[in-house]
Parts: sequence; C-alpha cells; structure tokens
Amino acid sequence: MARRAPLRLAVAGLGAIGRAHVQRVLASGDCTLVAVTDPAPAAQAAAREAGVPLFEQLEAMLDASKPDGVILATPTPLHVAGALACIARGIPVLVEKPVADTQEGAQRLAQAEAASRVPVLVGHHRRYSPALEAARAVIDGGRLGRLTAFQGSATFRKPDAYFTEAPWRCRRGGGPILVNLVHEVDNMRALMGEIVQVRALASNAARGFEVEDTAAVALRFAGGALGTFLVSDCAAGPRSWEQTSGENQAYDRDPDEDCYVIGGDRGSLGVPTMRLRTYDGEASWQRPLRTQRLPVTRADPLVRQLEHFCAVIRGLDAPRVSAQDAGRTLRATLAVAESAAQGGAAVAIDPAGSNHFDRSTP
Repeated sequence: MARRAPLRLAVAGLGAIGRAHVQRVLASGDCTLVAVTDPAPAAQAAAREAGVPLFEQLEAMLDASKPDGVILATPTPLHVAGALACIARGIPVLVEKPVADTQEGAQRLAQAEAASRVPVLVGHHRRYSPALEAARAVIDGGRLGRLTAFQGSATFRKPDAYFTEAPWRCRRGGGPILVNLVHEVDNMRALMGEIVQVRALASNAARGFEVEDTAAVALRFAGGALGTFLVSDCAAGPRSWEQTSGENQAYDRDPDEDCYVIGGDRGSLGVPTMRLRTYDGEASWQRPLRTQRLPVTRADPLVRQLEHFCAVIRGLDAPRVSAQDAGRTLRATLAVAESAAQGGAAVAIDPAGSNHFDRSTP
C-alpha cells in the first residue's frame, strides 16, 4: 500500500499550548507544519525554530498557506471567530478548550459546524487519556454497580510568576474555575454523565486578587449520583490531574495519589492510580473489600489527539469532542461561576438550553 502524503497543518497561537502542538506536529509522521500565526514579537523566534512562515493574522495565513487543517490555540475570546474563518474556507479545525467564552458563542459555532459539515474538534485532550478511558471501561462494565458518588480535587500551587507574566490571570475570568475546572468538568461528564445542578462557593482570600483562587463545588448528575469538587491554585499539594497522571512531564508527579474517587453500590475506583475496590459477595461495610490495581498504558494525550485530528481530516473518524459536546462542558463550568457569584445558589443546567437559578431547591 502506498504511503499517504502527510497532512499540511497550521497552528494559530504560540502560547504554551500552541508551542506544545507545534512540537507534536513536527514530531509526527502523519502531518507536517506549514505555517503559524501570532502577532506577538516573541512568535518570530518560535517560527524560525520551526522553520515555517509566520503570519500576524489568521485569515492571511489561511489564504496563503491553504492548510489541510488548523490547530487554533489563540486566546479563548478569539476561538469562535477563528473557527468560523476556518469553516468558511472548508478547513477542518481543532479548537483549544474552552470552545468559547460564552454559551452564545459555543452555540453559534456548533450551528455553523452542523450547517457546513466542516469538522470541528475541540481540544479537551484528556478524553484521549488512557487512564480516563480505562476508568470509563470499568464503569461501563458494571464493576462499580450503580454510581452514587464522585469526589474530586484539583489542588496545586501556581507560582507567583504565573500571574506576573500574564496579569489578566489576576482578573475576573482568569481564575481556576474557568481556566482549570473546565478540564475537570469535562472529565466528570465523560465518567459520570451530564451535570444537571451545581452549587459553588469561591474565595480570593489567599491572594486577594479580583479573581478567585479557590472554589468548592457540589454537583448533581443526571443519573442521580452526587459529587463534590475542590479546586485551588494556591493549595500546595499533589492531588491534581497533572501531578497524579504523569501525562505532562512539565509537572512533578506523585504516582500513588488519586485526584478522583468514583463510588458505586458495589465498589469504588481511584483515578488515575486505577485502584479498584469491590466486594466479592454481599456489599457491606462489615465485609472486606478486595483491592486490585488495574494496569494502564501511559501515553501522551496530545499526541493521541493529534492522531485523531488527522483521522478526522481524512474523513476516517468523527470528532470525539464536537463543538456541541464542548458547549455542554462550557455550560456546566459557567454554571459553577454563576453559583459562586450568587453565594452558593443552586444553578440548574439544561444541556440543550440556558442555565437558571433553581429557586425550588433549598
């Protein structure tokens, strides 16, 4: 069989995640990098290192290089406009998460994707994590029984330089709810099903910034299970996905810690250690639980996502995370922010509509 010609990809945005995508495209045998775009002066050095032309504007890059696909790693407020520019030219696009900064923007993009049939893949890259896939297989196999509870955390200490290098992170919208929790919400949806109600409290007491540094969330899932999640970017500790999964070498790793515990009426599962605890006979707290640690093959989710994007461009696969699907994750994340802004009021989430405060729930 003749070898397929590599796909010609372009990357828009050369921040940390954009540079990570560039590295993986350059290392791939299934695609090649043809251009990048970023108006920042620092982008010139990155483009020279990659050996490709640099454009200041996305539209100019699209029209000049005519790529087979685009990876859009621009700031979140530019996601929808950039993706629509790609769709208008019939170019498949991988849009970094979150898909948009508003529900209306996410809906607009989902509608454009459906009308044009140009593939839009959203970069919730943890969907390609072997640990997440293995956990989903345990749940689907019924080994936990009926799901009843979820406990999660994303507690880590961001260094001071994180904020001085990008002052927007100190202002509203730059805190861990919209920057970090959106990852966790997507993971929870993948594991537990749709989130239908949230209550949240937030605090900025540690740093005193305009934006929160810590948030505690209570969640209700469509299947009846309840959950809690604690996110803090000023809590020194290893119980975050980055520090437990080992999927990003930029972070220290504690391989014996879990950041999620999923509970059912027959057993529980720690993720990402994959410690499975189940009953052999009657399920009772007076009986011993059998503990086993399930094997998981470690892999780079960004590499697996790139491989999937190439398959999507070739028409061999449908997007694993569509704009509509990512819009549901955004909707639930924004509901957390809404609840926190209202001092913990219950916010009901309609995956197909708008969030609203649930006055009927005490």
